[in-house]
Amino acid sequence: MESRSFIFAVQGEGRGHLTQAISVYEMLTSRGFKVHAVMVGTSKRRELPDFFKKKIPVPIIPFPSPNFATDPKNKSIKLAASAWRTLRHFGKYVQSLRLIRETVREYNPDAIINFYEPLVGLYAWRHKKDKNTRVICIGHQYIYLHPSFEFPPGRHTDRRVIKNYTRLTALGADALLALSFYSLPPADNKRLKILPPLLRKEVFEQEIHHQSFLLAYVLNAGYMQDIINWHKDHPETELHCFTDSKAVKGKWRYDDTLCFHSLDDKKFLTMMASCKGLVCTAGFESVCEALYLGKPALMIPVGGHYEQYCNARDAVKAGAGIYDTGFRIERLLDYIATYQPSQDYRRWINGVEYELIGLIDSVVPPVRMPVISIDSINIPGINSTLHSII
Repeated sequence: MESRSFIFAVQGEGRGHLTQAISVYEMLTSRGFKVHAVMVGTSKRRELPDFFKKKIPVPIIPFPSPNFATDPKNKSIKLAASAWRTLRHFGKYVQSLRLIRETVREYNPDAIINFYEPLVGLYAWRHKKDKNTRVICIGHQYIYLHPSFEFPPGRHTDRRVIKNYTRLTALGADALLALSFYSLPPADNKRLKILPPLLRKEVFEQEIHHQSFLLAYVLNAGYMQDIINWHKDHPETELHCFTDSKAVKGKWRYDDTLCFHSLDDKKFLTMMASCKGLVCTAGFESVCEALYLGKPALMIPVGGHYEQYCNARDAVKAGAGIYDTGFRIERLLDYIATYQPSQDYRRWINGVEYELIGLIDSVVPPVRMPVISIDSINIPGINSTLHSII
């Protein structure tokens, strides 16, 4: 069987897209497939974490990509400002499209696997036929295109925006693999398939303990003050918080029961397996990991972030925990007393690797080398020798 080759494209703003890319990289390379390079859409807001570079040891090709603008306190998203920023940096994004095209030409992969990067959608729409390269899109957001997905009531404009943005990332795609907390019936759109979450192998290797501390994950550093404010009223509760704040280098102990940590994926996962509950914004990946490890979550969607607004409500439906508009962490403490881990979710996770590889095979079929019969070799003096050996 001839090995197939890939290029990844990752929307680098969210931790979830990065960890999903790591999972798929491990699944593909363990089967002898080749991943030439990873193109990462970046912004000045965030640095690409070291754990990603270590886990995928291939050339990392960053390029400027559209991203959300936040308020001065770095706590909520401003859609109008985000649109204006995209227009102001349009020239940079045109250069990024050229870089994507040059990278595809250089490596000539069988397929691009796109983790929700919008510029790859534009590339595929405009240039995909140049090399007849297949495009496979992977992300939780593609579930919004499934007719059975239940959006929260109201906010119809936000719903149209997120669906249209998701379609933008999927322009020219041959398959849309939607990651979901639970199974859904087949969609009429044959390109759209539902998959369980793609958790890193380290999640399955964790030893689960039940210690007395709470764990928090707040990517937007502006939420640190909310954590501190709650802690002042509840100093008896031990709380560890991971953040991307540049003010936190390694570890900063606020007092005996509150400690802030800089982003460290391995350390965070180990502590999640030992905590009694998770406090987080409503990103998909962290909630999926907590749900698998049997840790109830309090989800606080980032202000103005409709995707997280939907995630929080969908995660509650799956039994992951509760949501709130603010850091009322005492609600989680009350909820923990009655929480029951979801066995249905753990069963849903099992077998995702085989499902994923099967779907990739359907888009990029394996090429089998022809079998050559000995009798077809017609070189004087050779045929008899080969037959005598056999």
